[in-house]
Amino acid sequence: MIQTENTAIVLRRVNYRDNDRMVTLLSPSRGRIDAVIRNCRKPKSHNLNAAELFALGDYMIVETGGRMTVTSVRLIETFWPLRNDYDRLTCAAWLLSLAEAAAEPEQEQQELFMLLLHTLSRLAFSDQPWQPLLSGFLLHFSACQGFKPRLNHCVHCGKRAEEPPFFFDAEEGGLCCESCRRSRAQIPLSPEQLRWMRHALTVGSASWVNLPEAEAPFALLRSYVEGKLGRRLKSGALLPPE
Repeated sequence: MIQTENTAIVLRRVNYRDNDRMVTLLSPSRGRIDAVIRNCRKPKSHNLNAAELFALGDYMIVETGGRMTVTSVRLIETFWPLRNDYDRLTCAAWLLSLAEAAAEPEQEQQELFMLLLHTLSRLAFSDQPWQPLLSGFLLHFSACQGFKPRLNHCVHCGKRAEEPPFFFDAEEGGLCCESCRRSRAQIPLSPEQLRWMRHALTVGSASWVNLPEAEAPFALLRSYVEGKLGRRLKSGALLPPE
């Protein structure tokens, strides 16, 4: 029997048996953790809120025979204001799906954990528009997962991209100049959108949210990231209209 304490965010939860719940956690040091929280659905259970989506806490986990059980939790944050705004709630749920799709068991995910934590905090406790919040998340998510878009040079000829028109080649993962453009699948990119992405990649989460909302290329980045993950996430169907 191995017992460890893991700071984590609940990415998914499913009711199990009469009073238990299976949870998928994101830990900065261990990546994805699938565990059961026993009796958390009983009336007056101290662990009920810790078994809800978005919950952030210190989870004491016992591993026995390859099965993980949460024995106690010190709850830190629930991001409760998300429940009062349907649009921001659906945005936050989609972020959880992205994190779950990327995280692997026993692989450090410090960058992803902090990125998710900061973005959930902004969604829950600020009135900043959701488009730049999610666009910035997607850019930094792609960076920490190893497919950061190349935004300074054409991905085909290597020529520095300085003058419009600009195009984005999602398959190759970056800019494409007009000379190398070969198909309509390469998406037109405005100078303002390119400037937004370049700047957002150079600053932390506290800064990208202050960039102009209209210039955040959310649809492009969503398509790019979901393409790299190899699937369109079902939770994305509930996102607010752009």
